[in-house]
Amino acid sequence: MPGGRRNPLSVTKLVEKVADVVHTATGNAHDLAKVTKSVVDNKFNVPCVDLVIKFIGASGIPKLDVVGTADPYFVAKIDDEVSMVSTVKTNTLTPVWNETWRVKNVPITSDLLVEVLDKDFGSPIDDFVGKFKTSVAAGAKELEIEGPLFRRDRGTFWLKIDSTPSSDPPEPRYLFDGPIRYSRHLSPTVGRLTNLDDARLYSTWKLYLIGVSLYFKDVYQHWNVNYKAAQTIFGIGATSLAVRTGIQAGHKMLYARSTSNGFGVIESATDVLKLFHGGRLNPKGIVGSDQEYLSAQDGTPAARSFFAHRVKPAVYTYIISAEDDSLRFSETGAAFFVDFASKHALHANCCDRVRYSGEFHPRPRAKDNSWIGWQDFSDSMSDEMVDWEVLIDNNSGTYSPDKAMLPTLQALLEYNFPGFKVQALDREDEELTKSVQACRDYALKYRGVQVKHLQPHLEEGEESLMKCAGVSNAAIGVQ
Repeated sequence: MPGGRRNPLSVTKLVEKVADVVHTATGNAHDLAKVTKSVVDNKFNVPCVDLVIKFIGASGIPKLDVVGTADPYFVAKIDDEVSMVSTVKTNTLTPVWNETWRVKNVPITSDLLVEVLDKDFGSPIDDFVGKFKTSVAAGAKELEIEGPLFRRDRGTFWLKIDSTPSSDPPEPRYLFDGPIRYSRHLSPTVGRLTNLDDARLYSTWKLYLIGVSLYFKDVYQHWNVNYKAAQTIFGIGATSLAVRTGIQAGHKMLYARSTSNGFGVIESATDVLKLFHGGRLNPKGIVGSDQEYLSAQDGTPAARSFFAHRVKPAVYTYIISAEDDSLRFSETGAAFFVDFASKHALHANCCDRVRYSGEFHPRPRAKDNSWIGWQDFSDSMSDEMVDWEVLIDNNSGTYSPDKAMLPTLQALLEYNFPGFKVQALDREDEELTKSVQACRDYALKYRGVQVKHLQPHLEEGEESLMKCAGVSNAAIGVQ
């Protein structure tokens, strides 16, 4: 099978050698410990390589559902140390992905494991198609997808691996190096609304950052033991367990991978700016004429349609995950927060620590730096006439991030947002307070945003996220 030969130096082989020695070392714990240490040292003393893996596509995917064909996607892992999830390809048995994954400082003895799944809408568990394992040796590979027992042939997968020796001194092992991919997810409550005029208010974003371990190293922010809401979530006992269960159910719905997700890659400042475009498209999907602009200043739905391709003055709640180094965020006024004591815990999937958390908002500034902030901006200026930056803070009671890490946070985001300015300020900084207020004032006065949109709320006829998830308020501690 081309490209499918196991790596002769793989960990599996090393473990088999351990097993042989163990049989001769029965009853001698000291010898067993020496053998185990030898295997670990061997694994982490071998040469390392930087990988560029291109997942091309597959054919012969079986039809697992009664209706339709398949909606396949895959999850790739290297030694259970780093992973990526592909986009979902709809209604096809021959998916083409052409998605790239870059990982630095990978031991040459490593294995690449890929699982192919079929997105099953309406079900909490997706159908398992099959999996395969291969070495990280360079070259084009054609691999058989192996299904469950007695159903081994589940199609063929094509990928290509490029490999170069890692730098010296080495960077952290299994260092994700891009591309910076993001996905946008619509809240499950959106479809139940009949008067929705801004889908962004009901969306979450997940953006995979590069270099998190380079900047934050071994620094994490533990949940705040002095914060009452955090105590309720992360404490011991049946009540806290019920709260965590409810939050995790909500998180799973919010970040579910679906064919309706929006996907993209951050390669320039323009790509970053598109993340902040706000409002719903008008029926023709265009901005409109100057006359339409003049008549759109009254805050009507027409105004919000007009601004679909302009930066929205909005404040976002975010966390940088300790689980997968992703930046997860949404507008602070999103309806799905209404049942939750902690917005940050919802984004973090109730993880007891994060890399960082807080809020951020985009703001304009003159290209000659003569002014900065929404208070000096005018919609008569196009977004291209000004420079844009992200003002980010540590405003999170749940995790109470250390303000001493703000310069590190700023450097990390500037590294990920090429050509885009980032400024990090403490939550008590007066400049931050004024900038947030100016952003919200502009949204209220010129973009048709209502006061109720600035905080979590439910529109008439809308169901809460917890109700959609089938969890009662009592179960998550909401009074």
